[in-house]
Amino acid sequence: MRPEEQSPVERKDAKPGLTEPLHDAIIRSLDQDKAEDIIAIDLAGKTSFADHMIIANGRSSRQVAAMASHLIERLKEWGIRPRAEGMSQGDWVLIDAGDVVVHLFRPEVRDFYNLEKMWSAAVIGEAV
Repeated sequence: MRPEEQSPVERKDAKPGLTEPLHDAIIRSLDQDKAEDIIAIDLAGKTSFADHMIIANGRSSRQVAAMASHLIERLKEWGIRPRAEGMSQGDWVLIDAGDVVVHLFRPEVRDFYNLEKMWSAAVIGEAV
């Protein structure tokens, strides 16, 4: 494992203060896989299901599925047991990494669901 891929967390269970390193590591992973239009939305204090939501897209279903597979493997290497839905279709993959939820889309599907707009009424997102 390269130094930049070392675990952002030290334990399998989520602990206070580890969300930010995990958030940053997920964004680095997606960037390495050439994800496009990566957006991070801070959910801390706004919802109970996660502290961060990361949204990105790939150019095709194949790229979306590959990015999701790579991210899931990296999360497992970091001691996190992610749950994923939508892997077989590759149009929209949801990865639940505990305090960080990741949505990976094909561009057309992302435009259709427009999660950024849905969450912008409740929180302010920051472009990465």
